[in-house]
Amino acid sequence: MTTDQVTVEKADRIAMVRFDRGDQANTFSFAIMRELTEVAHDLADDPDLCAVVLTGRMDNFSLGMDLKDEEVAKSATAGLANRRVGLKTGPRMCRAWEEMDALTIAAIEGWCVGGGVALAVSCDLRIIGTGGYFYVAEVERGFNMSWGSVPRITNLVGPAKAKRIVVLAEKLDAVRAVDWGLADEAVPDGTVVAAALEMARRAASLPPNGVRLCKTAINAHANALNATASHADMDQFALTQNSEDCVEGLQSFMEKRAPVFTGR
Repeated sequence: MTTDQVTVEKADRIAMVRFDRGDQANTFSFAIMRELTEVAHDLADDPDLCAVVLTGRMDNFSLGMDLKDEEVAKSATAGLANRRVGLKTGPRMCRAWEEMDALTIAAIEGWCVGGGVALAVSCDLRIIGTGGYFYVAEVERGFNMSWGSVPRITNLVGPAKAKRIVVLAEKLDAVRAVDWGLADEAVPDGTVVAAALEMARRAASLPPNGVRLCKTAINAHANALNATASHADMDQFALTQNSEDCVEGLQSFMEKRAPVFTGR
């Protein structure tokens, strides 16, 4: 269960999953998202697991989608039917991690941006380094926030703070992330994985069936309306992707200047 970009280690009812594309940004390509989806499905079929720790690099969890990835770029210019197929990749990955019976813990060092946030909130718990940040940049780039993440974020922080995170694109440092409920604990940089494993060992010390059944019951209640709330977010992404504001948002980001949005 190990590739060049994703490694999986299992011991004592705990799985440790690391994803690393080999550069500081640690962005998501379609390929690595498919790998993370496959890993989640494999782990979901392991009846002995009580907890899974998911982490990125030591410098950054992930800076979101890799817009330079050849497959991502090709999908962005494809016809709508083909584009919709590609756009299912991210939400499918997040859903796979959310639906695991074992307790999932995201261990976040550095920046967690866009798709990184979407993946992190698909996990049950989040531990962040004191120097880390959450940042949902999609609206600033001319997109909507998708991958089913809006209701997940709203469940964690409430509607008003979700609007500040998603709509106003406020960057949350570790202290504010914990205070708002987006993260569960902040620990010194470099100790995040150790803290996540300590929490995982607590889960692993408990009766496996109880852990799984209680987690499933909590999610069934908390996420009951999530699919209804986010059923169209993929198509909304496809719509915004073709807008002039999206072109301006991406160009201004690449050119390191303030964007000028027109609503077109």
